[in-house]
Order: sequence, then C-alpha cells, then structure tokens
Amino acid sequence: MKSFKVKTKSREELIDITSLVTTALQESTATEGMCLVYCPHTTAGITINENADPDVVRDLLFALDRAVPLEGGYHHAEGNSAAHVKSSLVGASCLVLFSDGRLVLGQWQSIFFCEFDGPRNRTVLVKILPTRDGVAL
Repeated sequence: MKSFKVKTKSREELIDITSLVTTALQESTATEGMCLVYCPHTTAGITINENADPDVVRDLLFALDRAVPLEGGYHHAEGNSAAHVKSSLVGASCLVLFSDGRLVLGQWQSIFFCEFDGPRNRTVLVKILPTRDGVAL
C-alpha cells in the first residue's frame, strides 16, 4: 500500500490528486487492475469529477454547502458536524480501473481529495489491486 500527504489550505476545498495517484500506480509493477484511493479521515472524502472547468469544483462545494450548511442546529459539540455529513455523502474512497499501467479516467475526469474541515495535513492511501484476465491476483 502506498500513501501520500495532502496539505489543505482552506476550510473546504477540492484538490486534484490524480498525479499523486498516478505516481503510486507507476511505482507498482501491475499493468491491469483496480486502484483503491482511500481517505482515513471522518471530515474529508474522495471523489471523481470534471477538472476542465474550475466552476465545477466551485459548484460542487456550493451545492454541498446548500445541502449541508455549516450552522445547521447540529448536536455534535466540535463545530464540524457539517464536515462529517459531507464526508459521508461524498464517501471515503473511490475505485479506479487501470489498464496498460494507466488510470482509466474519462477525458475530463480527475480524482479529488475533498477537504471539509481544514486547513489540515491529511493522508491518502492507495492500494493497487492487480488483475489478470479479470481475476484479482
């Protein structure tokens, strides 16, 4: 398993980590399979979305803020309840196929680390799951 650090700068932000995941994949010898990208934090997440237009990232954060406002009458005393909810909605991981040693992403897709309670120093874990003829090794 590989890991890398992500240093966030804002309370909420999406950071493109595709190149870091690609580096972790290139450090393995596998050419076909699945790549699990996992965030071991309860106030952050991982998602795949468009990275061609920066308005998409802004719109995602805006929509999440509308759906889960910072001040929502929560009972959790730390003041970061919205971050916990957003993390659960987005999810802690994504599974990305790879073929010929390259991530299989759509033309506009990138893998994002989603910070909902920053700024912080975070860790992302990457597990390469090689396959041969569609069967896990």
